[in-house]
Amino acid sequence: MKLRTLTAVITLAAAAGCSSAPAVSQPHTAGSGSASSEPAGYWTRDRLLGATPWHGPGYRSGQSKTAHPARQNLRVGALFEHDANGNHFCTASPVASPGRDLLITAAHCINGTGAGMQFAPGYNQGATPYGVWTVTHAYVNPAWIATQDPSRDYAILHVAKKPSGHGRIGVEDVTGGWPLGAVPEDGEEITVIAYNAGLNDQPITCTIPAHLATGVPSFNCHGYIGGSSGSPWLSAPPDIAVLGVIGGPEQGGCAEYTSYSSPFDSSVTALLQRAEQNAHPDDVPQAAAVGC
Repeated sequence: MKLRTLTAVITLAAAAGCSSAPAVSQPHTAGSGSASSEPAGYWTRDRLLGATPWHGPGYRSGQSKTAHPARQNLRVGALFEHDANGNHFCTASPVASPGRDLLITAAHCINGTGAGMQFAPGYNQGATPYGVWTVTHAYVNPAWIATQDPSRDYAILHVAKKPSGHGRIGVEDVTGGWPLGAVPEDGEEITVIAYNAGLNDQPITCTIPAHLATGVPSFNCHGYIGGSSGSPWLSAPPDIAVLGVIGGPEQGGCAEYTSYSSPFDSSVTALLQRAEQNAHPDDVPQAAAVGC
């Protein structure tokens, strides 16, 4: 899991090629803390916010780019447990759907039904310019419920609609939504916009090549720490789509310079279809510690 201390100073210097993502066009074709000898427990929001830095084997300073503050992007937002005035702990983004009321994030961000969680798209230094949207229920892959399969670490969240002068509107009516795509090709350029855990802050972004070592999608960019779980991996314009979310192996990665995603395939498309059909939602088990 992307578990890092919030008190550590992380320099988000601008790196060449890093930029926030532009607007959407057509989709791709879809098909922690330091090591501990204690028994594996469960990550709570407090543990997520309080974990300490860890550098994995082979770490070399300067081996990858560094994320920098992003321009406001209304299609990426912070997830809060109950109150958007408190700390946010994960990242989510609206996805294109007929009901215009769905988000995607990492499954390990969800505990229970997800009901009552708050989503603030375009959150910027405490401001919520596009409103705060309440999650009503969640959908995850059955393999995540059964075994917390790292290849199925993604979730679709349904958010309640709001009244407007023209009836009730969904979050996508305000922000727009990206379509889901398939796993990126090795070396394909992606942009990842994320919120590290905290409050009164702003998102970060990095544009880097994706890698598929042993078939696992990953990217190397410093600065993605606690709270970045669920952040969308966006393909390059003009055909922008969500090709992954931070999660998967080690629930996103034990080292802050390397982040992972579960591979997006027909399973994530099927999950989106379940949510679009308003099927029976899931009660998601709390994510177990990964031993970072």
